[in-house]
Amino acid sequence: MFELKKSNDKFHFVLKAGNGQVILSSQMYASKSGAMNGIESVQKNCGDDNCFERKTAKNGKFHFNIKSTNGQIIGSSQMYAGESGMNNGIESVKKNAPGAEIKEVE
Repeated sequence: MFELKKSNDKFHFVLKAGNGQVILSSQMYASKSGAMNGIESVQKNCGDDNCFERKTAKNGKFHFNIKSTNGQIIGSSQMYAGESGMNNGIESVKKNAPGAEIKEVE
């Protein structure tokens, strides 16, 4: 499920897995329509493995970004202790994002 939130007159979203864990967080958007476009972009691009940027942080933990076709980062993952956790996170985005419902939360 995508949760769309407003805070400080900006909008952002998170993608949650079936167990309620956040697997992807967006940037802040100036408008609700911008955030909705970001959600649509995740849904459209998550099937393309080339849209996922796999990264290793300075502390050795792993994380990923999903990018739109123009190269802009749409969402970022949490930090994972191992590479397999990061890869599972990517698979979870691929599985959960396409048909996910969008819920506005306070």
